[in-house]
Amino acid sequence: MSVSRDRVWKELGAPTDQVGSVNDPRTHEEFGRKWNEKWVYLDPDSGRVAKVVLWLRYDLVGAFASDGTPLAVSVD
Repeated sequence: MSVSRDRVWKELGAPTDQVGSVNDPRTHEEFGRKWNEKWVYLDPDSGRVAKVVLWLRYDLVGAFASDGTPLAVSVD
């Protein structure tokens, strides 16, 4: 069972920033995972990146702390 975008949005709230798009054919690699859309969540106190959620099309690739620690990852 995959995790939906709606579920992630409800759990984490709206991202502070977004990079790319699920409809963008260009992919990037970060934390050893390929993605084409990244949701960025900033720490409200420090303004630094706290976590990111990576998507490949509509599939959740994973959620990672800013240091790369996996918070949740899809099984390949």
